[in-house]
Amino acid sequence: MKKKEEIKLACTVVKQVEEICDKHGNKPGELINVLHECQALHGYLPEEMQRIIARKLRVPASKVYGVVTFYSFFTMTPKGKHPISVCLGTACYVRGSERLLEEIKRILGIEVGETTPDGKFSLDCLRCVGACGLAPVVMIGEHVYGRLDVKDIRQILENVAAED
Repeated sequence: MKKKEEIKLACTVVKQVEEICDKHGNKPGELINVLHECQALHGYLPEEMQRIIARKLRVPASKVYGVVTFYSFFTMTPKGKHPISVCLGTACYVRGSERLLEEIKRILGIEVGETTPDGKFSLDCLRCVGACGLAPVVMIGEHVYGRLDVKDIRQILENVAAED
């Protein structure tokens, strides 16, 4: 007999995820809405959370996993308190966003997809922020920093870290 997979999430998180599913009528067609709310609640969508959602919505766990891994908005890894997204869209790339990315990696000592050991920053890239007139652009949390130069990066990161 296959051993039942263990749920490691806190009981309060499990209850909140179940309540989100209930709020959406436990309808399979609400999967993306449920995933958005659960990620907003917990910051990411670990495997255990996906299994709870699958059970509540009566869909295979593989379907939930497929949606989570297909859409770049969803993540299965915890993000830092201040998630950094460097735009690598055409306008930003042409104006030097790759150099900004390299400087952020150097200063924080992490690679794309990683989080600093203290949990303050995580680093990702995206294809377009929709602020091409401000290229190159970096987002930290919900804040958009535009027309950046490599020399601006250290001060911005220090200012964000000082907000804590």
